[in-house]
Amino acid sequence: MKKIKDEFSVKFRGIRGSYPIAHKDYLKYGGNTSCVEVNVGGHLIVLDAGTGLIELGNELMKEHIASGTNLYDRTPMEVTLLLSHIHQDHIQGFTFFRPSYVPTTKLNVLGVADYNEKLADELSRLLFTKSFPLNLGDIAANLNIMDVNETDCIILDDSGIKLKRIETGETLTPQNDEVIISCYKSYAHPQDGVLIYKIAYKDKSLVYASDKETYIGGDKKLSIFARNCDLLIHDAQYTTDDYMNSYSPKQGYGHSTFDMAQDCKAQSGAKKLVFYHFDPSYNDEKLDEIAQHYQKISDTSYVASEGLEIVL
Repeated sequence: MKKIKDEFSVKFRGIRGSYPIAHKDYLKYGGNTSCVEVNVGGHLIVLDAGTGLIELGNELMKEHIASGTNLYDRTPMEVTLLLSHIHQDHIQGFTFFRPSYVPTTKLNVLGVADYNEKLADELSRLLFTKSFPLNLGDIAANLNIMDVNETDCIILDDSGIKLKRIETGETLTPQNDEVIISCYKSYAHPQDGVLIYKIAYKDKSLVYASDKETYIGGDKKLSIFARNCDLLIHDAQYTTDDYMNSYSPKQGYGHSTFDMAQDCKAQSGAKKLVFYHFDPSYNDEKLDEIAQHYQKISDTSYVASEGLEIVL
């Protein structure tokens, strides 16, 4: 991925929730789990590490190999990976991310496990040890795993990455070529909640709100957090009919409906909305029907698909 200083682009790599699916009826929208690539201000930021991360890693490797004749002549890969939480569908691509096994790679991984564990310990326990042939310590890349919470602000600039503690109600405005990443924790997802991220660069911003359920009347905290953002990526795992189904209701599962996401767009004043993190039972035909319905409501609301690119 060539770094362009003034670029702010988004590419969807995995758009499913729960588990990946491979089937002929899922070719249009894709079957990989959560992963969004963001190229902003010369930095590569990846939101979540579902199975969509694997193909991104393969493409990065191709560019890396083509950049020089040997390992140390090649352009190093630098990636900042933001984890919303550590449920399987958001981390299952991590161990198969090929750039992490290249010693010149710089890989920053940020997220929160819970108040009693470090993120590095949780990733090691869940993804390595007994469930993978390698240990976390066997990763060759320059791996920097950082714990963050909603009192932290992540700053990316030419000097690298740093965390800054912010006071309640305080906001940071990007200066010069800084990329500012702020977050808040939603507890409306079992069992330990999720981090919702906002990426700001110059006068543009993106909000990533996956795996969160919305309250009756909307989530005012999220609406304020996403106020006037240029792109809102919002969980939409279920249709309202499925969510309210009397035989198998989905209330309390920690996920939103398409209508909830649309309401958040209206309440926050977001310029564009991408519905995201779909139930794996929703095939191309069903998502086509959903897309057609919401296009009649708003021409700035889109159903995510693998390969969808948006430039801010």
